[in-house]
Amino acid sequence: MAEQRQLCQERCYGVAQKRLPVLRWLPKYSLQWLQLDLMAGLTIGLTVVPQALAYAEVAGLPVQYGLYSSFMGCFIYCLLGTSKDVTLGPTAIMSLLVSSYAFHDPVYAILLSFLSGCIQVVMGLLHLGFLLDFISYPVIKGFTSAAAVTIGFNQVKALLGLQKIPRQFFLQVYYTFYRIGETRAGDAILGVFCLLVLVGLQKLKKHLPRAYQMESLSVRISRLIVWATATARNALVVLFAGLVAYSFQVTGSQPFTLTGTVPQGLPPFQLPSFSKATPNGTISFGQMAEAMGAGLAVVPLMGLLETVAIAKAFASQNHYQIDPNQELLAMGKHLAWMSRCHRLDRAWFINLIDESRDESLEGVLVLLSLAYLTSLFYYIPKAALAAVIICAVAPMFDARIFHTLWQGAVLKQQGPASTCSSLAGLDLVPLCITFLLCFWEVQYGIMAGVLVSGVLLLYPIARPRIKVLEHEALLIQPASGLCFPAIEFLRNAVHKHALSASRPRSVILDCTHVNSIDYTVVMGLSELLQEFQSRRISLIFIGLQAHVLQVLLAAELEGFCYFSRLEDAAKSLEVELHVANEALFDDCSNILLPTSGIIQ
Repeated sequence: MAEQRQLCQERCYGVAQKRLPVLRWLPKYSLQWLQLDLMAGLTIGLTVVPQALAYAEVAGLPVQYGLYSSFMGCFIYCLLGTSKDVTLGPTAIMSLLVSSYAFHDPVYAILLSFLSGCIQVVMGLLHLGFLLDFISYPVIKGFTSAAAVTIGFNQVKALLGLQKIPRQFFLQVYYTFYRIGETRAGDAILGVFCLLVLVGLQKLKKHLPRAYQMESLSVRISRLIVWATATARNALVVLFAGLVAYSFQVTGSQPFTLTGTVPQGLPPFQLPSFSKATPNGTISFGQMAEAMGAGLAVVPLMGLLETVAIAKAFASQNHYQIDPNQELLAMGKHLAWMSRCHRLDRAWFINLIDESRDESLEGVLVLLSLAYLTSLFYYIPKAALAAVIICAVAPMFDARIFHTLWQGAVLKQQGPASTCSSLAGLDLVPLCITFLLCFWEVQYGIMAGVLVSGVLLLYPIARPRIKVLEHEALLIQPASGLCFPAIEFLRNAVHKHALSASRPRSVILDCTHVNSIDYTVVMGLSELLQEFQSRRISLIFIGLQAHVLQVLLAAELEGFCYFSRLEDAAKSLEVELHVANEALFDDCSNILLPTSGIIQ
């Protein structure tokens, strides 16, 4: 009885560890890690605050919503998440999707966040994380590259101080160049300066040499100062720009466009509004959901895709595994609870210190900012936030994948290419389609890319490579399995090489690579056997796997003949050919020929 109770407790604890990953790492936590976590949390927190303000601008929402969406995920994911190297917060891609589906309205954004969380919880409970496997890498890269261009160009108007620029990409490009003469000199100078400083500090961090224990203390301290400055560059640039704007405000002139008033403190925790009152009447929940449309599918899926992609990269680097279904639960629960902020997702932050759990400190810094620093946010120039966003999204544009896949397409056109180059050439199609259509509408680009990738995935199934070898009898070998879309293609190949020839020939069908068949394939083979029997030639099967053979035997196909080896099938055809020749000779000997003679 005691053993059963202990076994039950162990099982319950195992289930609790699976659903609450914090139970796995918390008992192993040491005070030695605390110092590293404090440093990592402080550094990331200084990055999160200015980026949260900037991403709210991308989403078309008041800047405080970026801060609201940056603290709750830190605490919840610390308990429920399976990756130790990333944190939850607003991202450029999800902010762009919120801008597309929430119509720059906080009420729609909050409801979209809540519904997306509910959908992700349901997907996690149903273990639907595998759906991400059907979104190919070229589709992801096409979407993220298009998002980088869209978000980056969207900030040009703030960088130049332009007003009344539409948010639709093509109209935005047109009106930005059309109104380029209205550029505010102060915003343009400050924005370009901030952009150059951010790029310079980013380059400096990449080329910073590694520290060694043999170096003097002063050198190590200097290196640490440079590293901290480069890492916290967003906060430092925004702080500098805010001080410059404040100095102008004191003098009575303001050449910059400022962020404006930011409400202090936190909003009340409550369920989102399931309707919206307007001067023309009340918009019901059904109408709001219908307006968001495809966003209710695109936002949860792309949020999980972005999350899992980053988490898998860190998990591979640091040798641990993540659970996509648990990630769905973690994201969905905190989205559903945090109903006063716009769409949340994992931030694209590099893990600063190995084995760090710094989410909580990051959340604390955001809360402190909301409590005490909102009055200072008034003086942050929008041009500085635009520079932060442009530098954040620039690495998302991956030009290398376009070059790589283009090279694969060129190699395919030049002549016989390897399988890898052929596939690379085909992958260029969904990449370009997704990239181009995302400038029109995000959902169209993603759906078109997934559809094209699906067609490319299904085409080899419907049109498998078929090898034909010429002997006394034809040897036909499908290079892959047979599914119902492929049976008609196989029948056409058999007709072309055997039945439609001037002299019909017997066929040996090598099914070595056929590991499964369906009812449509069985019916197609039955009709093919009947055609061979009507012409008194043979169709022989070889290399059948045991379970495939059982299906064909159960179907009781008329004239079905199979052998395990090619030699046995060839001998059988030789015997049949010999018997057929003897029968033909006997028939000929029984025919009375006329006697030739000379007419006298």
